[in-house]
Amino acid sequence: MKLRQRLLAATLVAFGAAAMSHAATPVLVIHGGAGVIRKDMNPATEKAIRAKLAEALRHGYAELQAGKPALDAVTAAITVLEDDPHFNAGKGAVFTHDGKNELDAAIMDGATLRAGAVANVHHVKNPILLARAVMEHSPHVMLVGDGAEAFARQQGIALVDASYFRTEERWQQLQKALQEDAAKQPHADVETAKHFGTVGAVALDRQGHLAAGTSTGGMTDKRWGRVGDSPIIGAGTYANAKCAVSGTGWGEFYIRTVAAHTICMRVAEMGQPVKQAAEDVIDREIPALGGDGGAIVLGADGSFATPFNTDGMFRGWIGADGVPHVAIYADEAGAQP
Repeated sequence: MKLRQRLLAATLVAFGAAAMSHAATPVLVIHGGAGVIRKDMNPATEKAIRAKLAEALRHGYAELQAGKPALDAVTAAITVLEDDPHFNAGKGAVFTHDGKNELDAAIMDGATLRAGAVANVHHVKNPILLARAVMEHSPHVMLVGDGAEAFARQQGIALVDASYFRTEERWQQLQKALQEDAAKQPHADVETAKHFGTVGAVALDRQGHLAAGTSTGGMTDKRWGRVGDSPIIGAGTYANAKCAVSGTGWGEFYIRTVAAHTICMRVAEMGQPVKQAAEDVIDREIPALGGDGGAIVLGADGSFATPFNTDGMFRGWIGADGVPHVAIYADEAGAQP
């Protein structure tokens, strides 16, 4: 009997060691939006944005290093970006045509295909936290508007006065857009004209599980309760066992191409490398329809891609070396190993 117990114990130890030897190396990739124009970026703002991207990477990666799931890393990283006014999400959300802030977010667990999303919320400090609560504590996938905020109160999610989201830069962007509307002129600002502005994260944890999340303030001067791709599972946010995606760009085109899901299906079902799948959709399918933007894509093997077809995209990654790598412009190699 003792011999059998020793053999069983030895087998369990060997199994555990084998499992550990096959543990994945954690990776976290983030973005703070495509559509960056180099000539419009001043040095102080660029320095602050790079620092905040690095901070978000460190916060998210700390979760992965502690052995926590990819969902925790995604949530931690996005929360940092939502709290910073430089990004069009949370604190830095843009204004609608009516002078309001309407926030959207989504999160998805690749291991289980569970997902949660919120749209058109006005008082939720960190929409990504509410999206996760929808996933984990409701029978639904997406909640919108007043109903989403009622659920937030029930779940103890922090709500703030609408004034919290106001920044002078975003307000002036709206005033300029309204003047152009009145003069029947096209929007001169690229972010307004092309509907950019999002933050997102994708992560791979030690168990080899993937997760994706995206949060946005939408588009400046938008009307009629417009919702873009960010909170739509499969369009701007998607994760399965093989691939995780967060998009940033002209949302209508990401919806029409079901961009995030299409990329992951190319990886999971067609066996395409992550880089090829990402570029086929972001740099070919979407531009062919007249759209543009970027995405971050992470595979279960730890490979990732950060394609974009604009002048720049705020982006970064952190992996085995534990060092945040951050880049903005197309000619930088810092955000790709």
